[in-house]
Amino acid sequence: MKHPDEFGLAGGFKDAPLAQEISDNTRRMSAVRNAVLPKPESTRIITVSNQKGGVGKTTTAVNLAVALADKGLEVLVIDLDPQGNASTALGIEHRIGVKSIYEVITQNMLLEEVVQISPESPRVRCVPATIDLATAELELVSLLAREHRLKNALAAYISTVQVRPDYVFIDCPPSLGLLTVNAFTAATEVLIPIQCEYYALEGLSQLKRSIDMIRGALNPTLSLSTILLTMYDSRTKLNQAVVDDVRNHFPTQTLQTLIPRQIGVAEAPSYGQTVINYDRSSNGAISYMEAAIEIATRGVSHG
Repeated sequence: MKHPDEFGLAGGFKDAPLAQEISDNTRRMSAVRNAVLPKPESTRIITVSNQKGGVGKTTTAVNLAVALADKGLEVLVIDLDPQGNASTALGIEHRIGVKSIYEVITQNMLLEEVVQISPESPRVRCVPATIDLATAELELVSLLAREHRLKNALAAYISTVQVRPDYVFIDCPPSLGLLTVNAFTAATEVLIPIQCEYYALEGLSQLKRSIDMIRGALNPTLSLSTILLTMYDSRTKLNQAVVDDVRNHFPTQTLQTLIPRQIGVAEAPSYGQTVINYDRSSNGAISYMEAAIEIATRGVSHG
């Protein structure tokens, strides 16, 4: 009897999922290309936060920024993490000596003096973070209006800059110190990326309490508007259980889009790029573009 390979069947079965994925990605890419996004009436200021590291926080901030810019929207990314990963991913200079968010929040320098245009997109501007920011937590303690310094700087920038940003993404450090408090006070929305893992909901509940506390004490306009599930692996039952669990607890905030666990998403930052520009046709890049479309279209309807 002939081996299945001789009939071409083995290869056919093996390649079927890949062919299906290519077909799906082509269809999704076409939908992304044809999507027209509304311009928000006023700047949407979104803090991207999670007290746990390694959940795709920075990756989410920079890829959403580039995805929205691709649709003709003006985006500002503020890197508020001393590690400067958002600056790196957007190809922004942030070595020692570069003027950065540190000078803005500790020395009252204007945001427009430190903003750089990202080589990733002419519509994406970035305020870099340098290692100097590591000492800012201590320096802020003694400063006047220490929780509102970013808010005041950002308000001044938006009201005077020639091209007003449609979106501002603030990338936070993975901790709840004064830098993150400044981000929460400056924003109107919080976006929380959550890795599809067992303790996801527990961490989310802790972060929700922090947001409620900031809303009560410092920023009554702050809301948890968006939850994005990241590093999703459709092959595991646990991942799907986490997705269902989070959607049950936060039905209005959780996006339908899931960000897959994919090598390109992890690789792109090491090349100083977003995954959207590193591998635009990949599942990860398309997913971030879909998430950006969902955020833009949902946001206009509920403020």
